[in-house]
Amino acid sequence: MPATVAVIDYGSGNLRSAAKAIARAAGADAEVIVTSDAAAVARASRIVLPGQGAFADCMGGLSDVPGMLEVLADAVRRRGVPFLGICVGMQLLADRGLEHGVHQGFGWIGGDVMRLDQLWGRDPGRLAIPHMGWNTLSWPGGAPHPLLEGLRQGDHVYFAHSYALRAAAIEDVIATTDYGGPITAAVARGNVAGVQFHPEKSQAVGLRILANFLRWSP
Repeated sequence: MPATVAVIDYGSGNLRSAAKAIARAAGADAEVIVTSDAAAVARASRIVLPGQGAFADCMGGLSDVPGMLEVLADAVRRRGVPFLGICVGMQLLADRGLEHGVHQGFGWIGGDVMRLDQLWGRDPGRLAIPHMGWNTLSWPGGAPHPLLEGLRQGDHVYFAHSYALRAAAIEDVIATTDYGGPITAAVARGNVAGVQFHPEKSQAVGLRILANFLRWSP
């Protein structure tokens, strides 16, 4: 029986495209479901949380799904089900989001989600906000994290964001991109991972990352 990948439906805008990309990466090895049913998420072998829009709106939408936060805490934190957050879904892993106020995140990856010019600490000059389009990935020397297996330093992925995570622990950052300075592109700790970019829009590189997540045994 194939594994089940639950893509959480909480009103975010890019659920279907993410689910289609995951299904393409999985082939016949997994069943991909888009669901707002907490019980279905609890039964899943892997969990994906896409996100699009403002941090507080996404956190609010997720909180409004009956039982979802409780199921995520049990499945991901207690039982160790592999989890992948995408874009704002990754940002929700942080302690706080500083978009239009201060908003609590999951606290699974320490740090704050800040507007890009706050990260830079200066006027971005000619660099536009939001950061949109293709940019390269890099990571510290040595073997990349299993999520990035088969990728090369400098491979391109697609970004669309105005805010990014300033991680409290550098070891949680598995990939960065450069846009006025280093920006967190991917994080991982234990069975929890997240990517700031959109793998579903990143062609072959994105599909490789999704396939790696489906094979990942943290």
